[in-house]
Amino acid sequence: MKKYFRIACVLLLVSVAWVGCKNDFPVDEDGLLITDRAECFVSNFELLGGDFQTVRTKNPVIDTTAQTIQVEVFYGTDLRNLFPQFSLVTDAKLDPKITGKVDFSDLANPKVYTVVSGNRKVRKPYTVYVTVQKP
Repeated sequence: MKKYFRIACVLLLVSVAWVGCKNDFPVDEDGLLITDRAECFVSNFELLGGDFQTVRTKNPVIDTTAQTIQVEVFYGTDLRNLFPQFSLVTDAKLDPKITGKVDFSDLANPKVYTVVSGNRKVRKPYTVYVTVQKP
């Protein structure tokens, strides 16, 4: 009798675990949840130096219609070692991913980051224009 009880308990646990691990929600290649949200924009932008302190002289200008970000940095900022930080609308993600420092020293060729909506159907490229404060 104990043997059958153990077998029944094991079968019950296996079936509960199997049903509980079922993936009801779709995820993308990064393991992020895909939702039905189509919004796709940048709400805030920060630019940090090598010491992880802001290098902006003032708030960035984010134009969601033109899909541009204009930011001025302090004179003397090392543009080769900056850490951009984006705040995005809920469920959106950034492409390419920012994994470390970014070189913004080529001011003639601004960086482009694409914001991808939560449903992964809308993609909007944002161009980041960096200018250096006059000495």
